[in-house]
Amino acid sequence: MKTYDFIVVGSGIAGLSFALRAAEHGSVAIVTKREAGTTNTAWAQGGIACVQSAEDSFDLHVADTLDAGAGLCSEPVVRRIVSEGPRSIRELIDWGVRFDGDEDPGTGEGRIALGREGGHTARRILHHKDTTGREIERKLLQRVREDDRIEVLEHHFAIDLITMSKVAPDRPQRCVGLYVLDEAGGRVETLRSDRTLLCTGGSGRVYLYTTNPDVATGDGVAMAWRAGCEIANMEFVQFHPTCLYHHRLKSFLVTEAMRGEGAELIDAQGRRFMGDYDPRGSLAPRDIVASAIDREIKRTGGPCVYLDITHKPADFVRSRFPNIYETCLGVGIDITKEPIPVVPAAHYQCGGVRTDVNGATSLPGLWAVGEVACTGLHGANRLASNSLLEAVVVSDLALRDCLGKLPPAAGEDTLVLPEWESGDASDVDELVVIYHNWDEIRRLMWDYVSIVRTDKRLQRAATRLRNLRQEVEEFYWNFRVTSELLELRNLVDTASLIVESATRRKESRGLHYTLDHPHRDDANWSADTLLTR
Repeated sequence: MKTYDFIVVGSGIAGLSFALRAAEHGSVAIVTKREAGTTNTAWAQGGIACVQSAEDSFDLHVADTLDAGAGLCSEPVVRRIVSEGPRSIRELIDWGVRFDGDEDPGTGEGRIALGREGGHTARRILHHKDTTGREIERKLLQRVREDDRIEVLEHHFAIDLITMSKVAPDRPQRCVGLYVLDEAGGRVETLRSDRTLLCTGGSGRVYLYTTNPDVATGDGVAMAWRAGCEIANMEFVQFHPTCLYHHRLKSFLVTEAMRGEGAELIDAQGRRFMGDYDPRGSLAPRDIVASAIDREIKRTGGPCVYLDITHKPADFVRSRFPNIYETCLGVGIDITKEPIPVVPAAHYQCGGVRTDVNGATSLPGLWAVGEVACTGLHGANRLASNSLLEAVVVSDLALRDCLGKLPPAAGEDTLVLPEWESGDASDVDELVVIYHNWDEIRRLMWDYVSIVRTDKRLQRAATRLRNLRQEVEEFYWNFRVTSELLELRNLVDTASLIVESATRRKESRGLHYTLDHPHRDDANWSADTLLTR
């Protein structure tokens, strides 16, 4: 058994920023199932939303967030996170993160360049070209690796949280550690801490088409659910409107910042169609844009729509969006001369492990931050670039909270956790079954539980998922754990939570649209969808 003052599961912006702060107060372990840099954060293109100019205000940012959230945001939570943003931005800059900007000719000091994205009424998006997440991930990870108080456990897959009910059922329930598969050694380790932070990202890989990396398999939500945590609003899955439509690059996101800089959505005939759906046109919030694209594709029978920025100067496009330009050019698309074929794809879960604004879950000793959590910031639809803001702000609030409740102290209790028992389990001999089930889950979720839903489709999905969960459980108990099996187990649990939440909400709101209940119903459905065990 290895003991730490803090255990962090996940190595994106939430986990790394928490670890850097927590290291001032004790030992920290970062558990990450791949290389530490393989995260959703590293894939974030657009930027981080934060009030930075005299033309903007906290009130405006709060109002934009509430509008996008379709009546389900918690206004006190939104206001707290928005108002804490500038402090966290300064911290990122102190850690070495560099945002685009220029020099003020009057003072000679640097000014941060601010972009605009859909749903925002002012320019407030700090960015590093079109690879903002990569810049943040690289600089924070560099600082973490230089800190000998932080141990980074790469290729360590968190299996399950350990609660007091497994150790001493007569004592109050709380999280006391977790079991972790060391993939290199092939053995399960026991990690002990009174302060565990889940920041495992989202669950985009539950769907067949997604902008997320392979690691986004809903691990944190599934682990928290199995440990007895409350889960909220899993029906609200954000589909990014503009994922590149190309047979070679099926997960490449085309940032919303491109529409913020004037790109327009057009059909195959070059018609700007977004004005038919919203007066804000291509700058409408993501739920509206994704739904509009879905309808246009179904109406025309075409495979995609197009994002056109060819009316902007070529030098500007190449300098502002170098990653998108080079990537598209690599598959034969010159975005300075021709529009980009795009389709919606699963992008961000707005629900997750229910927490307060400090990241505290319903299970004492466990905090959750970032996409894995549901703080009340996003409501029924996330405002663009609020995700990185939430992650870096709430990780700070979470540390303050856990230090107030459980400050590390020498000679902490000598609780001994039980070791992992494999029993008579054997090695998996038919990986093809795991891969088949993985594919089936993702396909049925795309067909039945994506942008447009119906009661019958949800019922079909729930029935098949019940059978799949039984098959996966049999595999889990009869074979030694592997990363493939663990991811499949988490996928089926997370998919089931999404379907159950969507089934319960008998209205259409934000990212949840159902043909059987096509209207928003504030009288009956203006509260969170809460799942408890």
